[in-house]
Amino acid sequence: MAKVFLPKGTRDLLPSAMNHRLQVINTVRGVFARYGFEPLETPAFERIETLTGKYGDEGEKLMFRILKRGEGGKRGEVDAALRYDLTVPLARMMAMNPGLPLPFKRSQIQPVWRADRPQKGRFREFYQCDVDTIGTDSPIADAECIAVVHDTLTELGLTDFTIRVNHRELLRSLAVSLNATAEESSLLVALDKLDKVGRDGVTKELIERGFDDAQTDQLWRHMDGEPIPGAEAAEQQLQTILQLAQDMGVDASRVKLDRTLARGLDYYTGPVFETVLNGEYTGSISGGGRYDGLIGMFSGKGDVPAVGVSLGIERIFMLMEEMGLLGESQTSTKVWITVFSEETRPESLKAATALRRAGICTQVSTRTGKLSKQFKEANGRGVPYALVLGPDDITAGTVAIKNMVTGDQWSGSLKDAVERLGH
Repeated sequence: MAKVFLPKGTRDLLPSAMNHRLQVINTVRGVFARYGFEPLETPAFERIETLTGKYGDEGEKLMFRILKRGEGGKRGEVDAALRYDLTVPLARMMAMNPGLPLPFKRSQIQPVWRADRPQKGRFREFYQCDVDTIGTDSPIADAECIAVVHDTLTELGLTDFTIRVNHRELLRSLAVSLNATAEESSLLVALDKLDKVGRDGVTKELIERGFDDAQTDQLWRHMDGEPIPGAEAAEQQLQTILQLAQDMGVDASRVKLDRTLARGLDYYTGPVFETVLNGEYTGSISGGGRYDGLIGMFSGKGDVPAVGVSLGIERIFMLMEEMGLLGESQTSTKVWITVFSEETRPESLKAATALRRAGICTQVSTRTGKLSKQFKEANGRGVPYALVLGPDDITAGTVAIKNMVTGDQWSGSLKDAVERLGH
């Protein structure tokens, strides 16, 4: 038999992993909904012209392109690509639906694809969890991005984190101060790698990109606190956003201004955000910012105010597992219904129906008799309770419930059992 393999950068998610993921995603959805973000989905792939020219040179290289059908595909022609993120498809959708009431607040949890080099915590197919507000330049919308990340992470138990905040206008003023306006993109690409390569690495890359020693020296003076000419309005806007976030309950100790934060995508125009766990963990677990020019690229109506943030849910899953925050859930099934005999099976099925109608996840054993084997099967799958309905139980109008963890047993009416197991 031929060996079978997964494509690089992908993985199968078995039930134990999926149950944990669903628990986490349900928590995320709950926070999104509390802030008034409405759910949205877009197609897995977009027209190639929709995606190109939005992510910078680095992003362009990582797109999974789709060949045309027929002869065009044989010639290597491309007309579509798997979505790289959820923000550009949102901008396209907004341009196609101008009648939506503004501000429009959307949440979206779907997979994206990037032809990246696979490594720990980094996949070629992965989920993003986004919230965005379209159609308002109110700083409340920016502050809500910070508050949503703050509340989501604390509810998930990831409490030791820092939300870093900066402003693209501040970075543009920095480029002007360095006499590097034409090289602003190169400056941001290099600066965005600071966490990975350090100051020496950023300096080395800037020199390779044509910057001189005087420019790099001045860069680090500004990063260390020397005022950046022309950045006063951006600095004031950031202070307003941070105060509003604190008014929403964000812990001030978990947020800081960081002049080195660039965020690599070309479409950001204003405040930008990135969250990192403190300590030995590296890499961001959320990121976003304001992108007032992106929707206008599709609608042709000039700038449309927009701001959003994305949670790196794959990295969050990995960190929660490493930190023991995911619990022991192997299965969504709460009750395993045993079948004493073929004669009693109808009553077992009726009991299962009653539990299911009460919203209790239930499986019925495919075995008959030998309760010890049925208990062993339930225990092996991590099901916490088993229900027994023998001839004597049927005569008495009762059922027996066994706790598979403690071994304790309880007997009572089916109605009482449903109520007890429903808690």
